[in-house]
Amino acid sequence: MNVHAFDFHGAALAALPSGALHWPDRGLLVVSDLHLGKSARLSAVGGAQLPPYETRETLLRLEQDLDRTGAGHVVCLGDTFDAPGLDTCLPDADQTWLVRLMAGRRWTWIEGNHDPGPVALGGSHLRALTLGPLCFRHVASGPRAEVSGHYHPKARLALRGRSLSRPCFLRDADKLLLPAYGAYAGGLCTRSATLSGLMGPDALAILTGPRPVAIPMPRRDAG
Repeated sequence: MNVHAFDFHGAALAALPSGALHWPDRGLLVVSDLHLGKSARLSAVGGAQLPPYETRETLLRLEQDLDRTGAGHVVCLGDTFDAPGLDTCLPDADQTWLVRLMAGRRWTWIEGNHDPGPVALGGSHLRALTLGPLCFRHVASGPRAEVSGHYHPKARLALRGRSLSRPCFLRDADKLLLPAYGAYAGGLCTRSATLSGLMGPDALAILTGPRPVAIPMPRRDAG
């Protein structure tokens, strides 16, 4: 499996093609912003009609990453579900699939802005989690060695006369932001004022895809 390996505050990490983060020494897989149940929620409120397969596609990606890494601990960095209560409203087959993935593993749900309430599927539910030198939370709040999600970063590049947009990790000296893992989660361009202001001048974007690669973070002043 192609990965981008890097050190972050003494932790040897790997960015996976899917947008998951692997910490081999801890047997840890970290994912963020799955937004499970998004198509069902939008349909219920008369929003955009999306094909009702995003949960299955996301769970398949997660299962493949768990098989490839052998991770025994999973941390979901918030917004795992697209709205409160969806953990009990997924189709039975999807709930069974998720419970099967959880079986025999330590599973930590970090609170997100879309799913602040308790998760009925088991595991532990925390506002933040500290493991070794790293702090895991949903929204970046300033501490050093912080791993978070929330912003769904995407890098837009010009390639051979075409515009290419790809989900990406963002990394600077203090912060590591994960891309959205969910199939229909959308994204925020790294050139946005929000992300340009959040990340330090040394920030890198680690592009997801078949071969993750790190590049200087595209910013507003890059044209």
